[in-house]
Parts: sequence; C-alpha cells; structure tokens
Amino acid sequence: MESLLFQPLVDALASDQPQSVAEAANLFNAADLAEFIEQNIENEAGRYVFQNLPLTLRAKVLGYTTPDTQLLLTEATPLAELSILTAEMPSDDRVDFFNLLEESRQKQLLRKLDQEDRDVLTALLAHAEGTAGSLMSTDYAVFESGITASEAIDILRKTAENKETIYQSYVIDGHGVLIGVVSLRRLIVAKPDTLIDSLLATGLVSARTDTSQDDVARLITKYDLLALPILDHHDRLAGIITYDDAMDVIEAEATEDIHKGGSVSNLDTGITTASPFSLYRSRIQWLVILVFANIFTGAGIAHFEDIIGAHLALLFFMPLLVASAGNAGAQSATLVVRGIATGDVVNRDWIRLFNKELIVATALGLTMALTVWTVGVFRTELAIATTVAITMIAVVLAGGLIGILLPLLLNRLGVDPAAASIPLITTIADVSGVMIYFSIATIILGP
Repeated sequence: MESLLFQPLVDALASDQPQSVAEAANLFNAADLAEFIEQNIENEAGRYVFQNLPLTLRAKVLGYTTPDTQLLLTEATPLAELSILTAEMPSDDRVDFFNLLEESRQKQLLRKLDQEDRDVLTALLAHAEGTAGSLMSTDYAVFESGITASEAIDILRKTAENKETIYQSYVIDGHGVLIGVVSLRRLIVAKPDTLIDSLLATGLVSARTDTSQDDVARLITKYDLLALPILDHHDRLAGIITYDDAMDVIEAEATEDIHKGGSVSNLDTGITTASPFSLYRSRIQWLVILVFANIFTGAGIAHFEDIIGAHLALLFFMPLLVASAGNAGAQSATLVVRGIATGDVVNRDWIRLFNKELIVATALGLTMALTVWTVGVFRTELAIATTVAITMIAVVLAGGLIGILLPLLLNRLGVDPAAASIPLITTIADVSGVMIYFSIATIILGP
C-alpha cells in the first residue's frame, strides 16, 4: 500500500531530475513526505527528496520528522540556509529543533536569525521544559480592541498564511492583556462597521506559561478547544497551544506511562530507530532490581521447606496462587494509575477506593477459590484443597489492595504513580502470596 502511495515520488527519484522530484513532492502533504523521508533516510533517497523541496515545505516537513532524522537532514546544511529554514518553521517547532542542536551551533544560529525571530526564540526558550510556555506558539491571530469587523478581516487577509489558526482570533487591550476571542464566523457575518468588541466571547478558558503540559492537554480535551490561550502573570497574551500539540503531549505521556508500566525506561526515539544498546539500557535496570526482589520469593519457600516436604502437593498449586495474586494486583494498579493520569482519582479517594477494593477483591477471591477448591478436591486431599481455597481469597485480596495503595502512595510522595509498574506490583504480590500460602498451610496442615 505504501509503495503505491509514494509511486510518483519513486518514479521521480528514478529520473534523477531535481525538478521532477520537486513536482512529485507537491502531490503530497508534509506529513506524508516526512513519512517517506523517515523510511528512506538510510539510503539517501530521503535526504535527496528533502533537499529538493521548496524552503517553506521543507520547514513544515522537518517539523513532522523525529529528532534524530531532523539532525541527519540538517547536519550538512550551511548556517545561512539553516537560519532561513529555521525562521520558516512554526515557532513551537523552531524551539524543539533548536534544542536538538549542539551549543556551539545554537550560538551561531542565533547570530544569523533576524532580530524579531531571535527575540521570539529566546523568549520561548526561557520557559522551563514541560510547561505551557515551552510548548506554545506565538503564531496566533490577534487584534487590538476598538477596530471594526472589516478592519479585522483585512488584517487576517495579510497575516493568515503564517498563523497556526484563524478560526479564532484574540483581542487584547493596549497593554497586551487578553480581553476576549472573536470567531472567524462572527467576523464574516457581522456588518463591516461593527466593532469587534461587541462580537467577543469572554470568560475564556486559559492557562499560564508555567502550567504543566499535562494540565494544558486536559483543558483542551475537556473543553474541546481548537486552541488554548496562554497568559503570563500579568494576564498578557503570550501564545497559544493548539489541539494537535496537545494530542502530541497526550501521546507522549501515554507512551511514557506504558513504558513505565512495563518497567522500561524512556526511549529518546521509537523502537524501530533505537539502537540495541538503547533498548538494553532501557530495560536492564528494572530487570536487575526485580531479580533481587524475587530472591525473597525463594527465601520464603526455603523458610517453609518443612511443610512443603510433608505435603508436596502444595507445590502443584503454588504457581496458580502466586500468579492470581500478581494478576489481581496488576488489574487494580492499572485502573488506579490510569485514573490518576486522567484526573479521575486523587489522593483523598484512597479510603473510598480501599473499601471498594475490599468488596471487589473478596468477591473475586471467593469466585476463584470455589473454582480452585473444586480442582483441588479431585487432585488431592480435602485439607489441602481447603488450604488452597482460603489462600486464594487471601492472595487475591492482598494483591488487589497492593495494586490500589502503592500507586496512591507514590503519588502522595510526589513520585510518578506509573512507576508502580506491573512487574513491580506482581513481584510484591508474588512474595506476599508465597508467605500467605505457606503460613495458612502451616496453620491448617500443622508443622
């Protein structure tokens, strides 16, 4: 399917004519061109296509590529050309790209930029990573209070091409303080001499430059916004964050949480472009930690070797019980971690969640206990079957409560609750399950 999609570009490359490549590239949007370049970056076809794109399109395509590809595509670009390319990029993409460069090249590039572009870039770079200020764009449509609808439309005609969106334009006073927003629809249908102040929507949802990117993404999602205005601490309009940038944040956060949930450290790139060493480094730390954690499971088994030696049938059910404890913990942890991430769960909910999990886990444990007791009666003696059934209730209850409480505890301590990864939860539940199982066996079956 992909080869058919890009066939015009493939044919143009076969002709080895830059003009043909540029004409074929015009048939595609920037995102598709970025995909083709990513797929062919290693065989030079990707770089050849990129270098033969018009400058404006090249800037758009660059914003859709991964950080590693951006560096590969621009490493040999002369500084004068790189400054023009950077100036053509949207302001938020410009910041991301600039941060990829080495410090010496950053300084050289800054000196080459126009004063206006340099000031904008410097201002955006001043905001801390992970905040709204570091994500926002300064390419927004803005009017000063007091102009007419006709004058506003004339301004849009002249500036719209370089704006992130013109469906909503922001209105400020003489000090740059945000007053309200006017939609393109209202401007079009209004009489030409209507003052835009009478067309404003006020009471806007907004955020501050130091608001976290996660909170910004939640606001945009909650209110279905095309763009969210970002204000400084004097209520002056500093920039906007569009819904597509918010979706990028949500995707990045979801990826990070999934990695943490699997005890994998963050990858700077995707799995297809990551080096074997990067993949090794992202996984080895937690695997080693979990090796030491699982030693406690072995120690627990060794501690109860007498009861195990007297009733070898207990070993038949141990994997089942230990796995059930881990699975119950993993399920409850997944629900809580996701609830915290979406804002549905806060720390003060712990008592309510604890009580609810007591009921749910007990019900789950009883259901599973009945099943395993039935198997146990046919497989071994009644006393062992009863031991296994009682243990099933206890370990499912313990696993569920661990899965509920550990993420909440980490969140209370200021640690990302996603660090309560599934392997970590299951390991703790495994150790607990072994201790609970053989303790109950000792009580029922005797020493």
